[in-house]
Amino acid sequence: MPELPEVETTCRGIRPHVCGQRLTALRVRNPRLRQPVPSDLAAQLVGERLEAVRRRAKYLLLDFARGSVIVHLGMSGSLRVVRADEPAGSYDHVDLVFGDIALRLRDPRRFGLVLWHEGDVLSHPLLAGLGREPLEEGFTGAWLHAALRGVRAPIKQALMDARRVVGVGNIYASESLFRARIHPLEPGGAVGPRRAARLALEIRETLVAAIAAGGSTLRDFVGGDGRPGYFQQEYFVYGREGQPCRLCGTPVRRVVVGQRSTFYCPRCQRR
Repeated sequence: MPELPEVETTCRGIRPHVCGQRLTALRVRNPRLRQPVPSDLAAQLVGERLEAVRRRAKYLLLDFARGSVIVHLGMSGSLRVVRADEPAGSYDHVDLVFGDIALRLRDPRRFGLVLWHEGDVLSHPLLAGLGREPLEEGFTGAWLHAALRGVRAPIKQALMDARRVVGVGNIYASESLFRARIHPLEPGGAVGPRRAARLALEIRETLVAAIAAGGSTLRDFVGGDGRPGYFQQEYFVYGREGQPCRLCGTPVRRVVVGQRSTFYCPRCQRR
């Protein structure tokens, strides 16, 4: 699933092409996504000017004067800039057309979203209960330590709880915990102030590095310009079960946490 770096990469990639442009057409080839594409979306938007493109957690927000289009890339989707007359493939479900170019949603599994919310989009039920952004100034060691106080769940699982922290999905939680030398099964509440400070720093630096690399392309993801990401070439542990740790040479192990594969080095991340 595209995580924060992939969504941020998409956001930055499409923003300069469409911000300030008027929507001239909306093409919905298949409205049957995770939730149906609103049948009146074209009537709401055609002729309106796109004022901003931003991200909240793993959601892309396309802001118009009266409201916002919420886009989620689902399990394997992408939103990229194409020529408006470029032939669509069988998985290309929605085009937002701005003159000669279009934003095209490709979603092989149809688990993505294209929704409309009038007014303040952050009040939408999908967004209202989300936690703190790890790239914001308020995401500090002190805040993270306080947020983890009393948490009995494994720290890996706690980091992936979007009600607490947003955008730190499976890949980047594993990588951040390795960089911070914290075992993924350690209870969240057992992480003291000093280690919480290090973890907050490593989460931020891991995400920044991933964004700079264009995110990770494991299967289908491409950014707004159609290019794959290459951060997967820099993984320390994710997907490297049995391979030697890049730092100490110990074979990387895999364990299931919250029904998700989790990778760690038993030497660098002792409990």
